[in-house]
Amino acid sequence: MSVTSRKTRSSLTQEILSHLGLASKTAAWGTLGTLRTFLSFSVDKDVQRLLRAIAGQGVDRGSIVDVLTNRSREQRQLISRAFQERTQQDLLKSLQAALSGNLERIVMALLQPAAQFDAEELRTALKNSGSAEDVAVEILATRSPAQLQECLMVYKHNFQVEAEEDIKCETSGILQELLLALAMGARESYSGIIDYNLVEQDVQALKQAEGPSTEGTWVLIFTQRNPEHLVRVFDLYQRYTGHELEKTVHHLFHGDAQAALLSLASVIRSTPLYFADKLHQALQDIKPNYQVLMRILISRSETDLLSIRAEFKKKFGKSLYSSLQEAVKGDCRSALLALCRAEDI
Repeated sequence: MSVTSRKTRSSLTQEILSHLGLASKTAAWGTLGTLRTFLSFSVDKDVQRLLRAIAGQGVDRGSIVDVLTNRSREQRQLISRAFQERTQQDLLKSLQAALSGNLERIVMALLQPAAQFDAEELRTALKNSGSAEDVAVEILATRSPAQLQECLMVYKHNFQVEAEEDIKCETSGILQELLLALAMGARESYSGIIDYNLVEQDVQALKQAEGPSTEGTWVLIFTQRNPEHLVRVFDLYQRYTGHELEKTVHHLFHGDAQAALLSLASVIRSTPLYFADKLHQALQDIKPNYQVLMRILISRSETDLLSIRAEFKKKFGKSLYSSLQEAVKGDCRSALLALCRAEDI
């Protein structure tokens, strides 16, 4: 085969792949995130650029956003350390003094280690009545085991208390049981083998767990079984009952327990779709929920934001990028759009 022929075939393959849905595929650079390691990274150049951005007349917000939204979190940490060594100043505090509002909050979050950012968001959620079932479930249910363990370690170090103790103090009932179980990180890993007998047993257990004092069955199955197993449980449950499992949750549970179980079911069915729904909701109010937008776009930018974008466009008929362009105002707009990265045609 000639070189020209191989190049043509390769180009054709790339073109075909470019038209396939992103929700369940991995991008060419090995991640479904929109942000990857910057190949031409020079820590010295970035430090100098940030220094010029905050030392001149007027703050160069564009340069700050350009640097921080085009570097991986690991590279941003290297920039922070190098800035400290060269200037004897803390980069986070320097930028905090130069910026304000939502852009300041985004820049602070970009410069924090991921575990610290998650720990602070979790702490705020637990101390803020009414958000534990939303934000706490998001963090505890969507982070990898290693990420969750590091988050809980940072939580204890920063706040001098175990996250589990705060969960016990700030929540109660089924929500408390659910969050404690998620914080334990005891979910089974997928071995590649489907145990159909266990699928059947779990479906029967859930069908029977519709009376008093049966909530523990729901908590155990929802927090310990792996997602691949649970998707089959959900499908078989619907075949046996004629309705989705979520309908039963609506009937049996109320308030924050219902909201937490429904959120967890959504994560299990499709984590990218779960985040797409949350982003869409955050953009619906007269004033967007910038904290939700910031948390999701930053935390998923190196993980699966391409998949989230694909699910957003598929469900709502409009790209996430366009939706952000229309709804977001102010200095933080460029930063959020940079994290989203591009339009989906």
